[in-house]
Amino acid sequence: MPREITAFSNPLVKYARDLRDKRHRRAARQFLAEGLRILTEARETARLPTILFYAAASADHPLVHALSMDVEEAGGDCIQTTPDILAKLSGKDNPQAVVGVFDEFEVRLADLDRTSADIWLVAERLRDPGNLGTILRTGDAVAAGALILIGECVDPFSVEAVRASMGALFTVPVVRCEFDAFHAWLRAGPGQLAGLSLDTDTSYRDATYAAPTFLLTGNEAQGMPPEMAAACDVLVKLPMLGKADSLNAAVATAVMAYEVLGQRR
Repeated sequence: MPREITAFSNPLVKYARDLRDKRHRRAARQFLAEGLRILTEARETARLPTILFYAAASADHPLVHALSMDVEEAGGDCIQTTPDILAKLSGKDNPQAVVGVFDEFEVRLADLDRTSADIWLVAERLRDPGNLGTILRTGDAVAAGALILIGECVDPFSVEAVRASMGALFTVPVVRCEFDAFHAWLRAGPGQLAGLSLDTDTSYRDATYAAPTFLLTGNEAQGMPPEMAAACDVLVKLPMLGKADSLNAAVATAVMAYEVLGQRR
């Protein structure tokens, strides 16, 4: 049976709220996800929160009821609470009806099967959680094999990144590694590394993409380091016909991913 918590001072509320901080997430190896859509996506991939907070007014919603039953059956905690406490957990004035505490899940390069997908997304020193979440959504949309994060990237388990992914964090594997390790793994089997760069005359539509294609997007502000550009099998650019010199990293990744998808079809 669910418990009811209405006090801000409750230890579980404080614990969950602290997971908004990167230091606490790393120590606990857990993270927050909010919203019925995102938690339902997680449930459909067999990932359940260890703690589920939900508003009493939402208890009779079929999806909330199904989620709470599964959490309890798996041995997790179900907490009925107030909109004010949900707002404290989510950091938003208009909180979602449900907030979950999940165990972090890591995927290693060695876990990936490069033959399982034609498109793979690779991002180097990605700094913006909104970009990371949007790239994950693109990955889900084009059935990418994984998102491989190179170097010091934003935490994919941050509240902002999880929120921006709209559940894709649970459907697209995320790997974190350094470029040398990724490059060695890539060259140990088939795979074309296609990089987005301003320092090339090749349009993204003029290149031929060989499966599996690994699309490499550089840092939002600094672009791709020369050594990574040199390691690419093909460098392409997106035409910029106005005054801006480049597209947003997530937008550029989506344009490239759909070009590759179009060639496959």
